[in-house]
Amino acid sequence: PTTGVLYKEDNYIIMTTVDKEKYKCILPLIASGNEEEEKDYKGPTPGELLEPLFKQSSCSYRIESYWTYEVCHGKHIRQYHEEKETGQKINIQEYYLGNMMMKNPLSEPGKSGRSFPFAFPAQIPTKNIEGQMTPYYPVELGNGTPCSLRQNRPRSSTLMYICHPEAKHEILSVAEVTTCEYEVVILTPLLCSHPKYRFRASPVNDIFCQSLPGSPLKPHNLEQLEKQQEMLKTPFRRVKEEEMPSTKEEKFSSIHKPVAVGSHQLLTVGTTHISKLTDEQLIKEFLSGSYCFHGGVGWWKYEFCYGKYVHQYHEDKESGRTSVVVGTWSKEEHMEWSRKNAARTFYLREDGTQTVRMVSHFYGNGDVCDLTDKPRQVTVKLKCKESDSPHAVTIYMLEPHSCQYILGVESPVICKILDTADEYGLLSVPS
Repeated sequence: PTTGVLYKEDNYIIMTTVDKEKYKCILPLIASGNEEEEKDYKGPTPGELLEPLFKQSSCSYRIESYWTYEVCHGKHIRQYHEEKETGQKINIQEYYLGNMMMKNPLSEPGKSGRSFPFAFPAQIPTKNIEGQMTPYYPVELGNGTPCSLRQNRPRSSTLMYICHPEAKHEILSVAEVTTCEYEVVILTPLLCSHPKYRFRASPVNDIFCQSLPGSPLKPHNLEQLEKQQEMLKTPFRRVKEEEMPSTKEEKFSSIHKPVAVGSHQLLTVGTTHISKLTDEQLIKEFLSGSYCFHGGVGWWKYEFCYGKYVHQYHEDKESGRTSVVVGTWSKEEHMEWSRKNAARTFYLREDGTQTVRMVSHFYGNGDVCDLTDKPRQVTVKLKCKESDSPHAVTIYMLEPHSCQYILGVESPVICKILDTADEYGLLSVPS
C-alpha cells in the first residue's frame, strides 16, 4: 500500500479467526516527527506568544447559573453576581479569585526585566481534558479576596492556557480544587505555533491483511456483518428536524467534544442517580428525612435531609471527612421566615389553572461563620426537573451573601409532591 506510512513485509502478525481462517496482517511502522520538530524549534517562548493577550488588556467571561467569572488576562480573575431591584441601584457581590503579582516577575531563560510573570517550565505540565492529556501553560495568580474558611488567607488561582486553533480565549472551566484555590482552563490559539503545546491527535494507521492459502478473501463472519450493516442503513422514517443532534456543541474540533464552552456546567455535571426504590417508597422516605439527597461537584459536596439539615462536606482518604453544618430545620423558624418570604411560587398553565413551580424552606442555626460571627443559614429551593431518569437529582449551592446560602435541589421526584405544598411550602405524601 502507498499511504504515506511505511510498511515492511517482515513486520507482520498471523491472525486466525474463530472459523480457523488464517490471515497475514502487515503492521505499519509508526515514525513520529514530533520529537525532531520540538528539538529544532527556535521560535518564541510560550510567554512571548501569550504576551499580546496580556498587553491588550482583554477580558474573557464565563456565565453560569448564578456566578459570572471574569478573567482579565495579566490582571485578575473575579467571580461576581449582579442583583438589580426595581428602583434601586445594582447590588454587586464579588470575590477576587486572584490578582497578578507583579512585584517579582519570574523571567524566562535568556530574558530579563520582563513585565509579566512568565516562567518557561522545565517540564511542561498536562491536564486530562475530555480524556486527553493536554499540555498547558500555567500562570499563577495570588492575593485574592480573603477566605474565611482558611483563616482569612487570600484566594489564589492557576490559569491554564491551552492551545486551541479555533478558540477566542474562552474560559473552558472554573474549578475549586481545594477550599478557595481555583483552576481556570482557557482556550487560546496563541500557543498553537509552539510544537510542545499542540494537541497530539492519536494517529490511526491501517493494518492490511492478506488471506493465506485455504482461507477466503474475507472472513465469513465479516461478510455477514457487512451485509447486516448494509440492511440497517435503509431509512425507516424521516428524522424530524428537532430530533437532529445539535451542532452547537461541535464548535470545537473532535478533540474537545463533547465540551460545550459557556454551557451551564454547574447544573448539568452535578446530576446523580439517587435510588432504585419505587416512587412511593422514595417519596415517603425523603419526606420523613430518612432518605437524604447528595450532590455537588468539585471540592465540596452537599447532603440535604428534608426536615432535618443541610451539610457541606469534603471527603479525603487521609484526613477523613470535613463537614460544615450549613443549616438545621426548625418548623417554627421556617414558618416565621415564610410570613416574610414567598414559600411557594406558581406557574400559570395554558388552561388558566396554576400549579406550584417551586417551594422554598429556611434552615437556620448552622455552624458559626468566621466572617459574620453569626450562624450559617440556607434557603433550600425545591424545584421540579423532568428527566429521562426518574431517580436523578441535581444539587448546587450559591452564596449570595457571606455564609447565607441558597441550595438548589431539582429532581423528577419533587415534581410528584410540589402540588401538596401548603401555605408554608411544607410538603406531604400525595393521597
